[in-house]
Amino acid sequence: MVSMTSSHTMQYIGLLLLAAILLQTIAVAVTFIYFSNVLSTMKETFSKSSVSCLMRANLRTIKGQELNGAEGKDDPCWQVTQQLHFLIEKSMSSRYQKEITSAVKDQEDSSRPKIAAHVTGSYTPESEKDGAGLPNRKVYGQKIQSWESEKGLAFLQNVELSDGELVVPQAGLYYIYSQTYFRHTLIEEDESAREDEYGSMGESVRGKPMLQYVYKKVSSYQVPILLMKNARTTCWSRDSEYGLYSIYQAGLFQLGSGDRVFVTVSNVSTIDMDEKSSFFGAFLVS
Repeated sequence: MVSMTSSHTMQYIGLLLLAAILLQTIAVAVTFIYFSNVLSTMKETFSKSSVSCLMRANLRTIKGQELNGAEGKDDPCWQVTQQLHFLIEKSMSSRYQKEITSAVKDQEDSSRPKIAAHVTGSYTPESEKDGAGLPNRKVYGQKIQSWESEKGLAFLQNVELSDGELVVPQAGLYYIYSQTYFRHTLIEEDESAREDEYGSMGESVRGKPMLQYVYKKVSSYQVPILLMKNARTTCWSRDSEYGLYSIYQAGLFQLGSGDRVFVTVSNVSTIDMDEKSSFFGAFLVS
């Protein structure tokens, strides 16, 4: 009798445990399903809100809210559009920066080397002038050889200066210019001769003609080719110790690789070789 009672008690306890486990399982399942539905609903709502914030109609509203200050910042759409705006701005800025850097690098790599020269007058001791600038039967005038290429205003950039001649390294169209400053002094012999010719009562005397030439040398032709020339004949007062006159000329010329350019004048000894008064140069145009 006691044995049967114990058996029924054990069965009853087992049923209670089974029922408790079943109820707990059902509760967990219901809770999981509930929260899953809630998360899904929130995700869908947020997605729809984000997409709707990008629509034109909502963007106009958001723009008005943004102008209203703090009221606009409380709107979720305003936050979405602001984040999107910052993301786009950052992406575009990075892209443009890369493109600009690449373009500048390509331009530097493909750019033509700078070719230019500006040489200026240089005072040379008399002992170094012996034999310099002597007349050449192939050209008019006397070549100026004492050009300064490094000091003061003078410079050479991918151009060589040799024996008073600029040597260009590359074929192309060059702008060539030259200015020479003449200082003519009235010596007694010339003054006496002019008095005999024009009479002692003349108030002025006629100066000697001043000429400037610009030549180029090419390897295929032995005789230098005249590019430009300019001349002046002036008068100055009989009471003046000297007369000052300048000649300037310039032009565009096609030069080949290795061509040489130089300047000659009617009389080298009359040139005032100051760097701001007498100079010569060339640079590549195209």
